[in-house]
Amino acid sequence: MEQRLQKLLAAAGVASRREAEELITAGRVAVDGQVVTELWTKVEPENVTISVDGKPVSLHPEKVYVLLNKPKGYTSTTQDPHAKRVIVDLVKDIDAPLYPVGRLDVDTEGLLILTNDGDFTYKMTHPSHQVPKTYRADVRGLVAEQTAHHLATGVVLDDGITAPARVRLIGVNTLRETSVIELTIHEGRKRQIRRMLDTVGHPVIRLTRIKLGNLTVGNLRPGEWRFLKPEEVEELLAMAS
Repeated sequence: MEQRLQKLLAAAGVASRREAEELITAGRVAVDGQVVTELWTKVEPENVTISVDGKPVSLHPEKVYVLLNKPKGYTSTTQDPHAKRVIVDLVKDIDAPLYPVGRLDVDTEGLLILTNDGDFTYKMTHPSHQVPKTYRADVRGLVAEQTAHHLATGVVLDDGITAPARVRLIGVNTLRETSVIELTIHEGRKRQIRRMLDTVGHPVIRLTRIKLGNLTVGNLRPGEWRFLKPEEVEELLAMAS
């Protein structure tokens, strides 16, 4: 059965679906040796050879799912000539092309999944699947209950109002004039949590993603990783459906 080219590339773990579209429009994808740039291209995976940058793509790779406790200072990309350190530097022992499921900015720590399963990535990151992501933020200033309610009901950012979130004020330090707050969102806009907190007047001091769905990093120390268990993958997929 014919399938869209970008969907096949994502399922093969080459990139996310959006990144696969960028590869196609940039002329980096070929089907049976012919460069394809149209996003509406459909092919039968059983009858074609697909390559990216001249390298053949395996359309049925073994799926790999890695849970990483991302340290601060690492960029959540596989390649970045401007980055000093990228997350794949932490998982060099794995013989599979891995891509992050969503991104944490260079200064954000915590839970990050890497995989070569494009469909899994799509289901974990697209807002329509509403997989919750929970962050713990240390912020400047004393967060009031009214501010927490504002964060929960929606904050107007330059790219639109945020969807409703779950917000829990963990505590305030009146001497240092700082607060700790926990936010759970379903969206994944660029630097969303930081922008939300900036907007309400509480810049982030430290930001950590502590949960994806019900998954946590457990006792993994920063920079450590492990393979996800099959039942953990299944639970996340069930949540996305």
